[in-house]
Amino acid sequence: MRKLSINTTLNYSPNFDKNKRKPKEIKFLILHYTGMKKEKDAIKKLTNEKSKVSCHYFIKNNGEILTLVPDLYTAWHAGISSWKNFKFLNKNSIGIEISNPGHENFYKKFSKKQINSILSLILFLIKKYKIKKDFILGHSDIAPERKKDPGEKFPWKYLFKKKIGIWHNLDERKLIKNRNKKINNLQKNIFIQNLHKIGYPSDLRIKKYKYSKILTKAFQRRFRQDLINGVIDQECLLISEKLINI
Repeated sequence: MRKLSINTTLNYSPNFDKNKRKPKEIKFLILHYTGMKKEKDAIKKLTNEKSKVSCHYFIKNNGEILTLVPDLYTAWHAGISSWKNFKFLNKNSIGIEISNPGHENFYKKFSKKQINSILSLILFLIKKYKIKKDFILGHSDIAPERKKDPGEKFPWKYLFKKKIGIWHNLDERKLIKNRNKKINNLQKNIFIQNLHKIGYPSDLRIKKYKYSKILTKAFQRRFRQDLINGVIDQECLLISEKLINI
């Protein structure tokens, strides 16, 4: 049997739990952007013992993949997080950092070379660890009150076409017609319930209105990327209903 492999450059970080985990404990892939202006500064931070943060893989602007922490060790990338019945996802996940300045530093599109590397790496990890399609997530999915990454410019729809993650197959014209159409409070509650069914956190300790807005923005960054306003409309409801039936 041929051993699975992918070409990476070793650039180890000291920031990981020293106890090894079993391959079957790896259930999630979590995508991040670095959120720093300079790529070299991001790598330096992720490999600096004082920073207390790391990831398993780092994808540079030129598409080169670095290995910072071996898969069977727990890297420190997810923090306080949850998805479905899982909490503190570090112990069950592989973290992938992608070089990008992020929302606070002139957020930009991911390069074609980066996307090609993301595609290759994720397909490799899915096969190696039998990752479920709904367990391939962004940092903003699992920690919506704290994070925006990898953000609305991340190509989730494109990756779905390559058999990575989840998306909907709703007609774009139908969705546009339902954009900004108001819905009643009952429908808004159904939307939030749908998000919980998809996996979004239900235990954020913030006021109900703010909770709803934050959760909606996280959903929009993932599934309605050209309008991130935190407003639950008919389009959002339709997408959520489709996703819970996939």
